[in-house]
Amino acid sequence: METSMERAGSPSPLQQVTRALPGLHGAMQRVAERILANPDEVARGSITKLAEAAQTSAATVTRLSTHLGYAGYPALRAALAMEVGRGLEAGWASDIGMAIGPADPPEQVLNVLASTQANALRNALAAIDLAAATRVADAIAGARRTHIYGEWGDAIPARELYIRLLRIGIPVWFFDGPQSSKIGAGLLAEGDVALTVTRSGTDATTLDFLRRAGEEGALTVAISGMAGAPISRIADVTLDTGTPNGANWTEFFAGRASDVLTAGLLFVLVAQRVPDHLTAHHPNGPGQPVVQHDT
Repeated sequence: METSMERAGSPSPLQQVTRALPGLHGAMQRVAERILANPDEVARGSITKLAEAAQTSAATVTRLSTHLGYAGYPALRAALAMEVGRGLEAGWASDIGMAIGPADPPEQVLNVLASTQANALRNALAAIDLAAATRVADAIAGARRTHIYGEWGDAIPARELYIRLLRIGIPVWFFDGPQSSKIGAGLLAEGDVALTVTRSGTDATTLDFLRRAGEEGALTVAISGMAGAPISRIADVTLDTGTPNGANWTEFFAGRASDVLTAGLLFVLVAQRVPDHLTAHHPNGPGQPVVQHDT
């Protein structure tokens, strides 16, 4: 007899259980509900464990398996394991990516992450427009206000730049939400700077922040790996980091290195224009070194 596992184009075991459920009663219904509620647990467990969880006997589990068209519980469990494995693999691929596998050893994970960031840094060296970066640094050093916006993962390099500029006495503010970004953009004027870090270059709040800031007369700046994204048509200056957004986390993580490099470049270029700020605005007082070792 041909089983449902052998028929081409047959539904998944979870679909089979779902379709059969309305016609089941009593103990077999409890077994089916248990399978649907915990398919990964069932795929790893024994017939005895499933029977105990459903408060029935192993024989009932076997009857449900054959009712669904399987030769027995081992065949049903194998089908469930394959289905769960496919789901996990698909979820992993869409989120983390395929450059790293779920079973890769730590040294392999480290090597892949390091190599992706090394590639991103090489891309950044070839892509960053130094004349544009110099223009932005000049503007920040002389601005009455610099407002920086970053959301979610983009907030990491954006906030780092904010902290560094604040430490050397640059009048700078950081914004990370739709409402605060609208207020921040509205407070700017000619001679001020609005800067954002945006991996995708398409986020609506980011676009609105720069658009509003530009309408107030501020210089608008975007740090992004998507040179042709909508953000580049709004920003006065787009600093291309050389690494696109990517479809999964591994690619996103690679681009983050180029974002941090670009933000770090801006910080140092600004600091070069106000070198006296490095000590004059230090929290330990004028004349104190930037790094003070504990005694």
